[in-house]
Amino acid sequence: MVRLVGHSKLLVRLLLFISLVILISLLALTRCGLKGFISKENNSAVDSTATDSVISDGDYVGVQEAVPLGAIEHFISSPQDRYQSDAEQQHNGYLQMLQQREEENLKEVAKLTNEIRTLKLQILQLKSGLGGVIGVIPLVAAGSLPLSSGSSLFNSSTGLLSNSPSGTQLTHDCTAFIRRQVGAAEILHGIPLNNEYELIPFNHFTFSRVYPIELGLGKRVVEKPIGYKRKDLLGAVNKALETLNRNVTSFGLRYTLDDFSEGIYRNDPTTGTQYELYFRTKEVGKTTNPQSQQMGGAQHHDSHHGTTKLIVMRPFAPLQTIHLDAFPRQQEKELIYIVLPLSGRISTFQSFMDKYVKIALKHDKYVHLTVVYFGDYGLSEARTIMSRVIGMKNSGGTASNLKLLALNETFSRAKALRVGAENVWSGQADKNKDILLFMCDVDIVFSAKFLDRCRWNTKPNKMVYYPVVFSLYNPHVVYTLQGKEMPPETDQLVISKDSGFWRDFGYGMTCQYRSDFLRVRGFDEEIIGWGGEDVMLYRKYVRSQVKVIRATDPGIFHIWHPKVCAGPVGSGGQRLSIDQYRACIRSRALNEASHAQLGFLAFRDDIAASEPVPASRSFDTESFPISKVQVSRSMTATTITQNKSTNNITTKMARSKPSGNQKTVPIMAAKGTEHKKTT
Repeated sequence: MVRLVGHSKLLVRLLLFISLVILISLLALTRCGLKGFISKENNSAVDSTATDSVISDGDYVGVQEAVPLGAIEHFISSPQDRYQSDAEQQHNGYLQMLQQREEENLKEVAKLTNEIRTLKLQILQLKSGLGGVIGVIPLVAAGSLPLSSGSSLFNSSTGLLSNSPSGTQLTHDCTAFIRRQVGAAEILHGIPLNNEYELIPFNHFTFSRVYPIELGLGKRVVEKPIGYKRKDLLGAVNKALETLNRNVTSFGLRYTLDDFSEGIYRNDPTTGTQYELYFRTKEVGKTTNPQSQQMGGAQHHDSHHGTTKLIVMRPFAPLQTIHLDAFPRQQEKELIYIVLPLSGRISTFQSFMDKYVKIALKHDKYVHLTVVYFGDYGLSEARTIMSRVIGMKNSGGTASNLKLLALNETFSRAKALRVGAENVWSGQADKNKDILLFMCDVDIVFSAKFLDRCRWNTKPNKMVYYPVVFSLYNPHVVYTLQGKEMPPETDQLVISKDSGFWRDFGYGMTCQYRSDFLRVRGFDEEIIGWGGEDVMLYRKYVRSQVKVIRATDPGIFHIWHPKVCAGPVGSGGQRLSIDQYRACIRSRALNEASHAQLGFLAFRDDIAASEPVPASRSFDTESFPISKVQVSRSMTATTITQNKSTNNITTKMARSKPSGNQKTVPIMAAKGTEHKKTT
């Protein structure tokens, strides 16, 4: 028993010794040879040793004594290699899957972006009512694409150009185009010009005032920014604030609208709108005293701060074709129904009818005239004039295209136009059709080209036309100051600064469809007499969804005539309101002559006193010494002359007979003391 216990202790010690030796050997192998073997295996292909790693436990025990040291190292490292290989394969698989999904997402985003762009363009077309759009050119820098409907680029289903560039290409082209626009603009460098007239001046502005260089409506020299102009200027200031606050983290150093001082802007038609904006500089460690802002004003505030200037530009995009219309030929023109209010003024009406026959009836031919006459005085003469036109051979006038409506009431232009619009048809069948109206006055002269523009710029429920008429000055003043005899009315129809001005405050002449006229409820018929009703109608259209075409028209003139604004009672004994009286006085002052011409008349006594009169000649002291005062200068004007097609207005017309109540004005001849009296 004691022997067995002794043998057991010896066996245990032997096993412990063997285990210790094996453990030391394994530690030595791990520190010395196993690292090199693992590095070699990691650099080699993982799949090449797949068969060696699948060895059973029985095989390992059976060959334990015969297996070399390298094999033992291999078997020890196999589980770690398999783990690393599987991890790498899974990582690569995840990367490939993520890359594939990212590519699919990018393709889907590009597809949706193109669809959104197409839908936006279609929505824009539908809002603008452009159902027949021929093509929309994308925002590319240069070159133009064919817009014909037969082109392969044209998509007839959407009305848009197909094969348009991708989003990335579009952005690149747009950015390049904007850079070229900024580089071509006269912002950071000057551009040599041919003369002083090519220079585009700036307009000065603040938050509450704009000082325009071009006198606008009513010849205002200062105006309040409203509407689109306010939105434009506020957008430029906000863009500048965004730039100033881009890298500012402190709230006290951030710029606000209160820091804006002033600015200037101008509109270059080829490159865009340029803004130069000035801000009070924010200084570190200094704060603004609120009392100084309230009491000291802007000058006190600016004296304690520096100034920061920013230049901002709104570049214009490339030109785009939005819409294309084909107007009918001469034989397919739309009829224009002219409505003419009238009361008295028979000689002026005779002159109007002479011109109407030659321009409208003989040349255009697609025109009807309805005269609405108020009162009994002169009614028979007006009827005789129209009957004479109808009976005249080859005049073009018939009972169907000339109509006279008589109203035994006080003159009201508003009521005349409403009655004329309701009674312009020649037959019962025509009452179901919409018609084009031209609301005219007896002092108006128009050309055949104007009648075409009247058709082009009107569309039912979409567009009305309000031309800016060129108003002629008093010819007695204009030609007397030039030392000339007053020419016939036909030769007076010239556009120059000495002969007249654009009547941008007048809205009486208008082309519109009857349906639009009735929809906005026409004129205010409570207005009696002269003025006011046309402005009310114009404001109704401006506040509606109808597009108002307001443009200067060189084919329509307002002929000068005497205007009486004596106190609260106007022409014809009709009482004028205060607003009507002021408008009448203002119109009379503007219609008489230009600023320079009125200046010569105002200072003619001083001019006469400063000039010695030769003994051989005697001058009437009440006459203006035109021959001595060298104020006669050539009128560089755009004269409307007659061409072969007689489209323009100066056909040979009969000179109107002078009315009995017109005063004669003495005209000084170039030599001697002769006076020639003309009306």
